[in-house]
Amino acid sequence: MVKPFWKSKLTEIEHCMNVTKGKARGLASSAGGRNIYLVEYGEKENFGRKANYNSACGAGNPDHYALKSKDNKPVLLIVGGIHGGELEGIVAVMNLIQLLETGTDYRGKGHDYLFENAHRFRLLLIPCMNPDGRARLPIDSLIDVSYEKFVYYMQGTWKDGTLCSWPDCKAVHPIKDAADYLGSYFNDDGVNLMHDNFFAPMAEETRALLALADAEAPDLSVLLHGGANNDNHFCEISYLPYAVMQKQQEFNHKLVDAYALQGLPFTERNQLVVDDGRKPNPSFNLTSAIHHVCGGMSMTFESNMGLDAPGVKLTPDEILDSHFVLFEEMFRFHLDGSGS
Repeated sequence: MVKPFWKSKLTEIEHCMNVTKGKARGLASSAGGRNIYLVEYGEKENFGRKANYNSACGAGNPDHYALKSKDNKPVLLIVGGIHGGELEGIVAVMNLIQLLETGTDYRGKGHDYLFENAHRFRLLLIPCMNPDGRARLPIDSLIDVSYEKFVYYMQGTWKDGTLCSWPDCKAVHPIKDAADYLGSYFNDDGVNLMHDNFFAPMAEETRALLALADAEAPDLSVLLHGGANNDNHFCEISYLPYAVMQKQQEFNHKLVDAYALQGLPFTERNQLVVDDGRKPNPSFNLTSAIHHVCGGMSMTFESNMGLDAPGVKLTPDEILDSHFVLFEEMFRFHLDGSGS
């Protein structure tokens, strides 16, 4: 039975857009014509932009793109549902919006540090970036779902009916014409947004997210994903400047103690991804691309999913609590000066 706080339906997302403290707007339409919503908290500030980020870097000074000082509010971008069937991030963003609007999440649980400090940030919250994939998922929770069924729901099947497992699901892209059942990873055109062609995006969803990052200059962007029954963790991101990797590793390390304090599982994966030739073809994915349009930290968070499968199995409450630990540490990292 789905818990009342586990809100991930597209109709629930639409209803959640009736905010009063934030501002809700449509960011884009999906390949299937579904609305993608953005909720903003805090006013957008003028960073004196004179150039796009990479041109500013070419001039030797990123301030030409966004001139920020300690007086500016940090900008945080949090995105759920890049893969529409990975419900954990959708649920987390929905509960975060509820907290910011009412003072408690949908469980009636308060998170005082977040609520009391939210006014010190500009927050950009997208519950579900891939509503097509979410619409294709016929269930509202993957808790206790078998691993085989999870693969079916996420990546779908090939034309011969066999499961389209990870990472082979990325071998054909867009995958629509090669699939029998199109999994919830993909939009209705069969595009996996994480592996779009970022220099000429195939998907309007990708184009809209990169345009948002370009316009807002977020200091930290986090894409929320589901990582089966693994410990919560950040994925390694390739093609980032070493200074950005160092900052992301510092943030990654701070979460070790934060999760341990709550008795929740977290694995500290090394964020210092140096090209030493051992991995000849590292992926330049959506998380990498976001950094390269705005210069900010850009990270992929993989949540435990509570499947009926080997590994660590968290409850729905523990999964949501895991995200609130992440959100609180995002705030702390920037308010204590580490993120500047």
